[in-house]
Amino acid sequence: MTETTRDENTYEPGRGPGALTLTDDALARLLGAHQMGALAVNKRNGHPHLSTVAYTWDPAERVARISTTADRAKVRLLQRDPRSGLYVSSADFLSFVVAEGEAELSAVSTVPGDGPGRELLAMVPAFDRPQDEAAFLENMVADRRLVIRLRVSRLYGTAIDVPTGR
Repeated sequence: MTETTRDENTYEPGRGPGALTLTDDALARLLGAHQMGALAVNKRNGHPHLSTVAYTWDPAERVARISTTADRAKVRLLQRDPRSGLYVSSADFLSFVVAEGEAELSAVSTVPGDGPGRELLAMVPAFDRPQDEAAFLENMVADRRLVIRLRVSRLYGTAIDVPTGR
């Protein structure tokens, strides 16, 4: 399967560059190449609630993991309605991916080294010193942190085909 397919609206003066539809593999790679995005969840009134989040992407499980604290609006909203999406763009904004799915919330980390704490620890680079890992796990408890697991059921997005030589 090719990486992209060209939409019908190719570049013409006044029209702008045409969009390329990305394959599922290309979309997953784009998601994995970044760490920041915007999480969209549903408010009771139907409007979206958006927040900037740091995430990790597990392509084998098709899960985006987001660290957050238990008192955030996104947590309360996801408890009511788990449908959500993660929007990620390239640094130049010429390509983007949206990962849609249903979110699961882990338990809040309450004891250093518990299951949620270990899952949060797996989301960050390894520490050189054991005391840093211990401090991290203690901080996860103090912050009342948990993991949002966005189980991705659909990826979509495009890339802009910028003409060269202009």
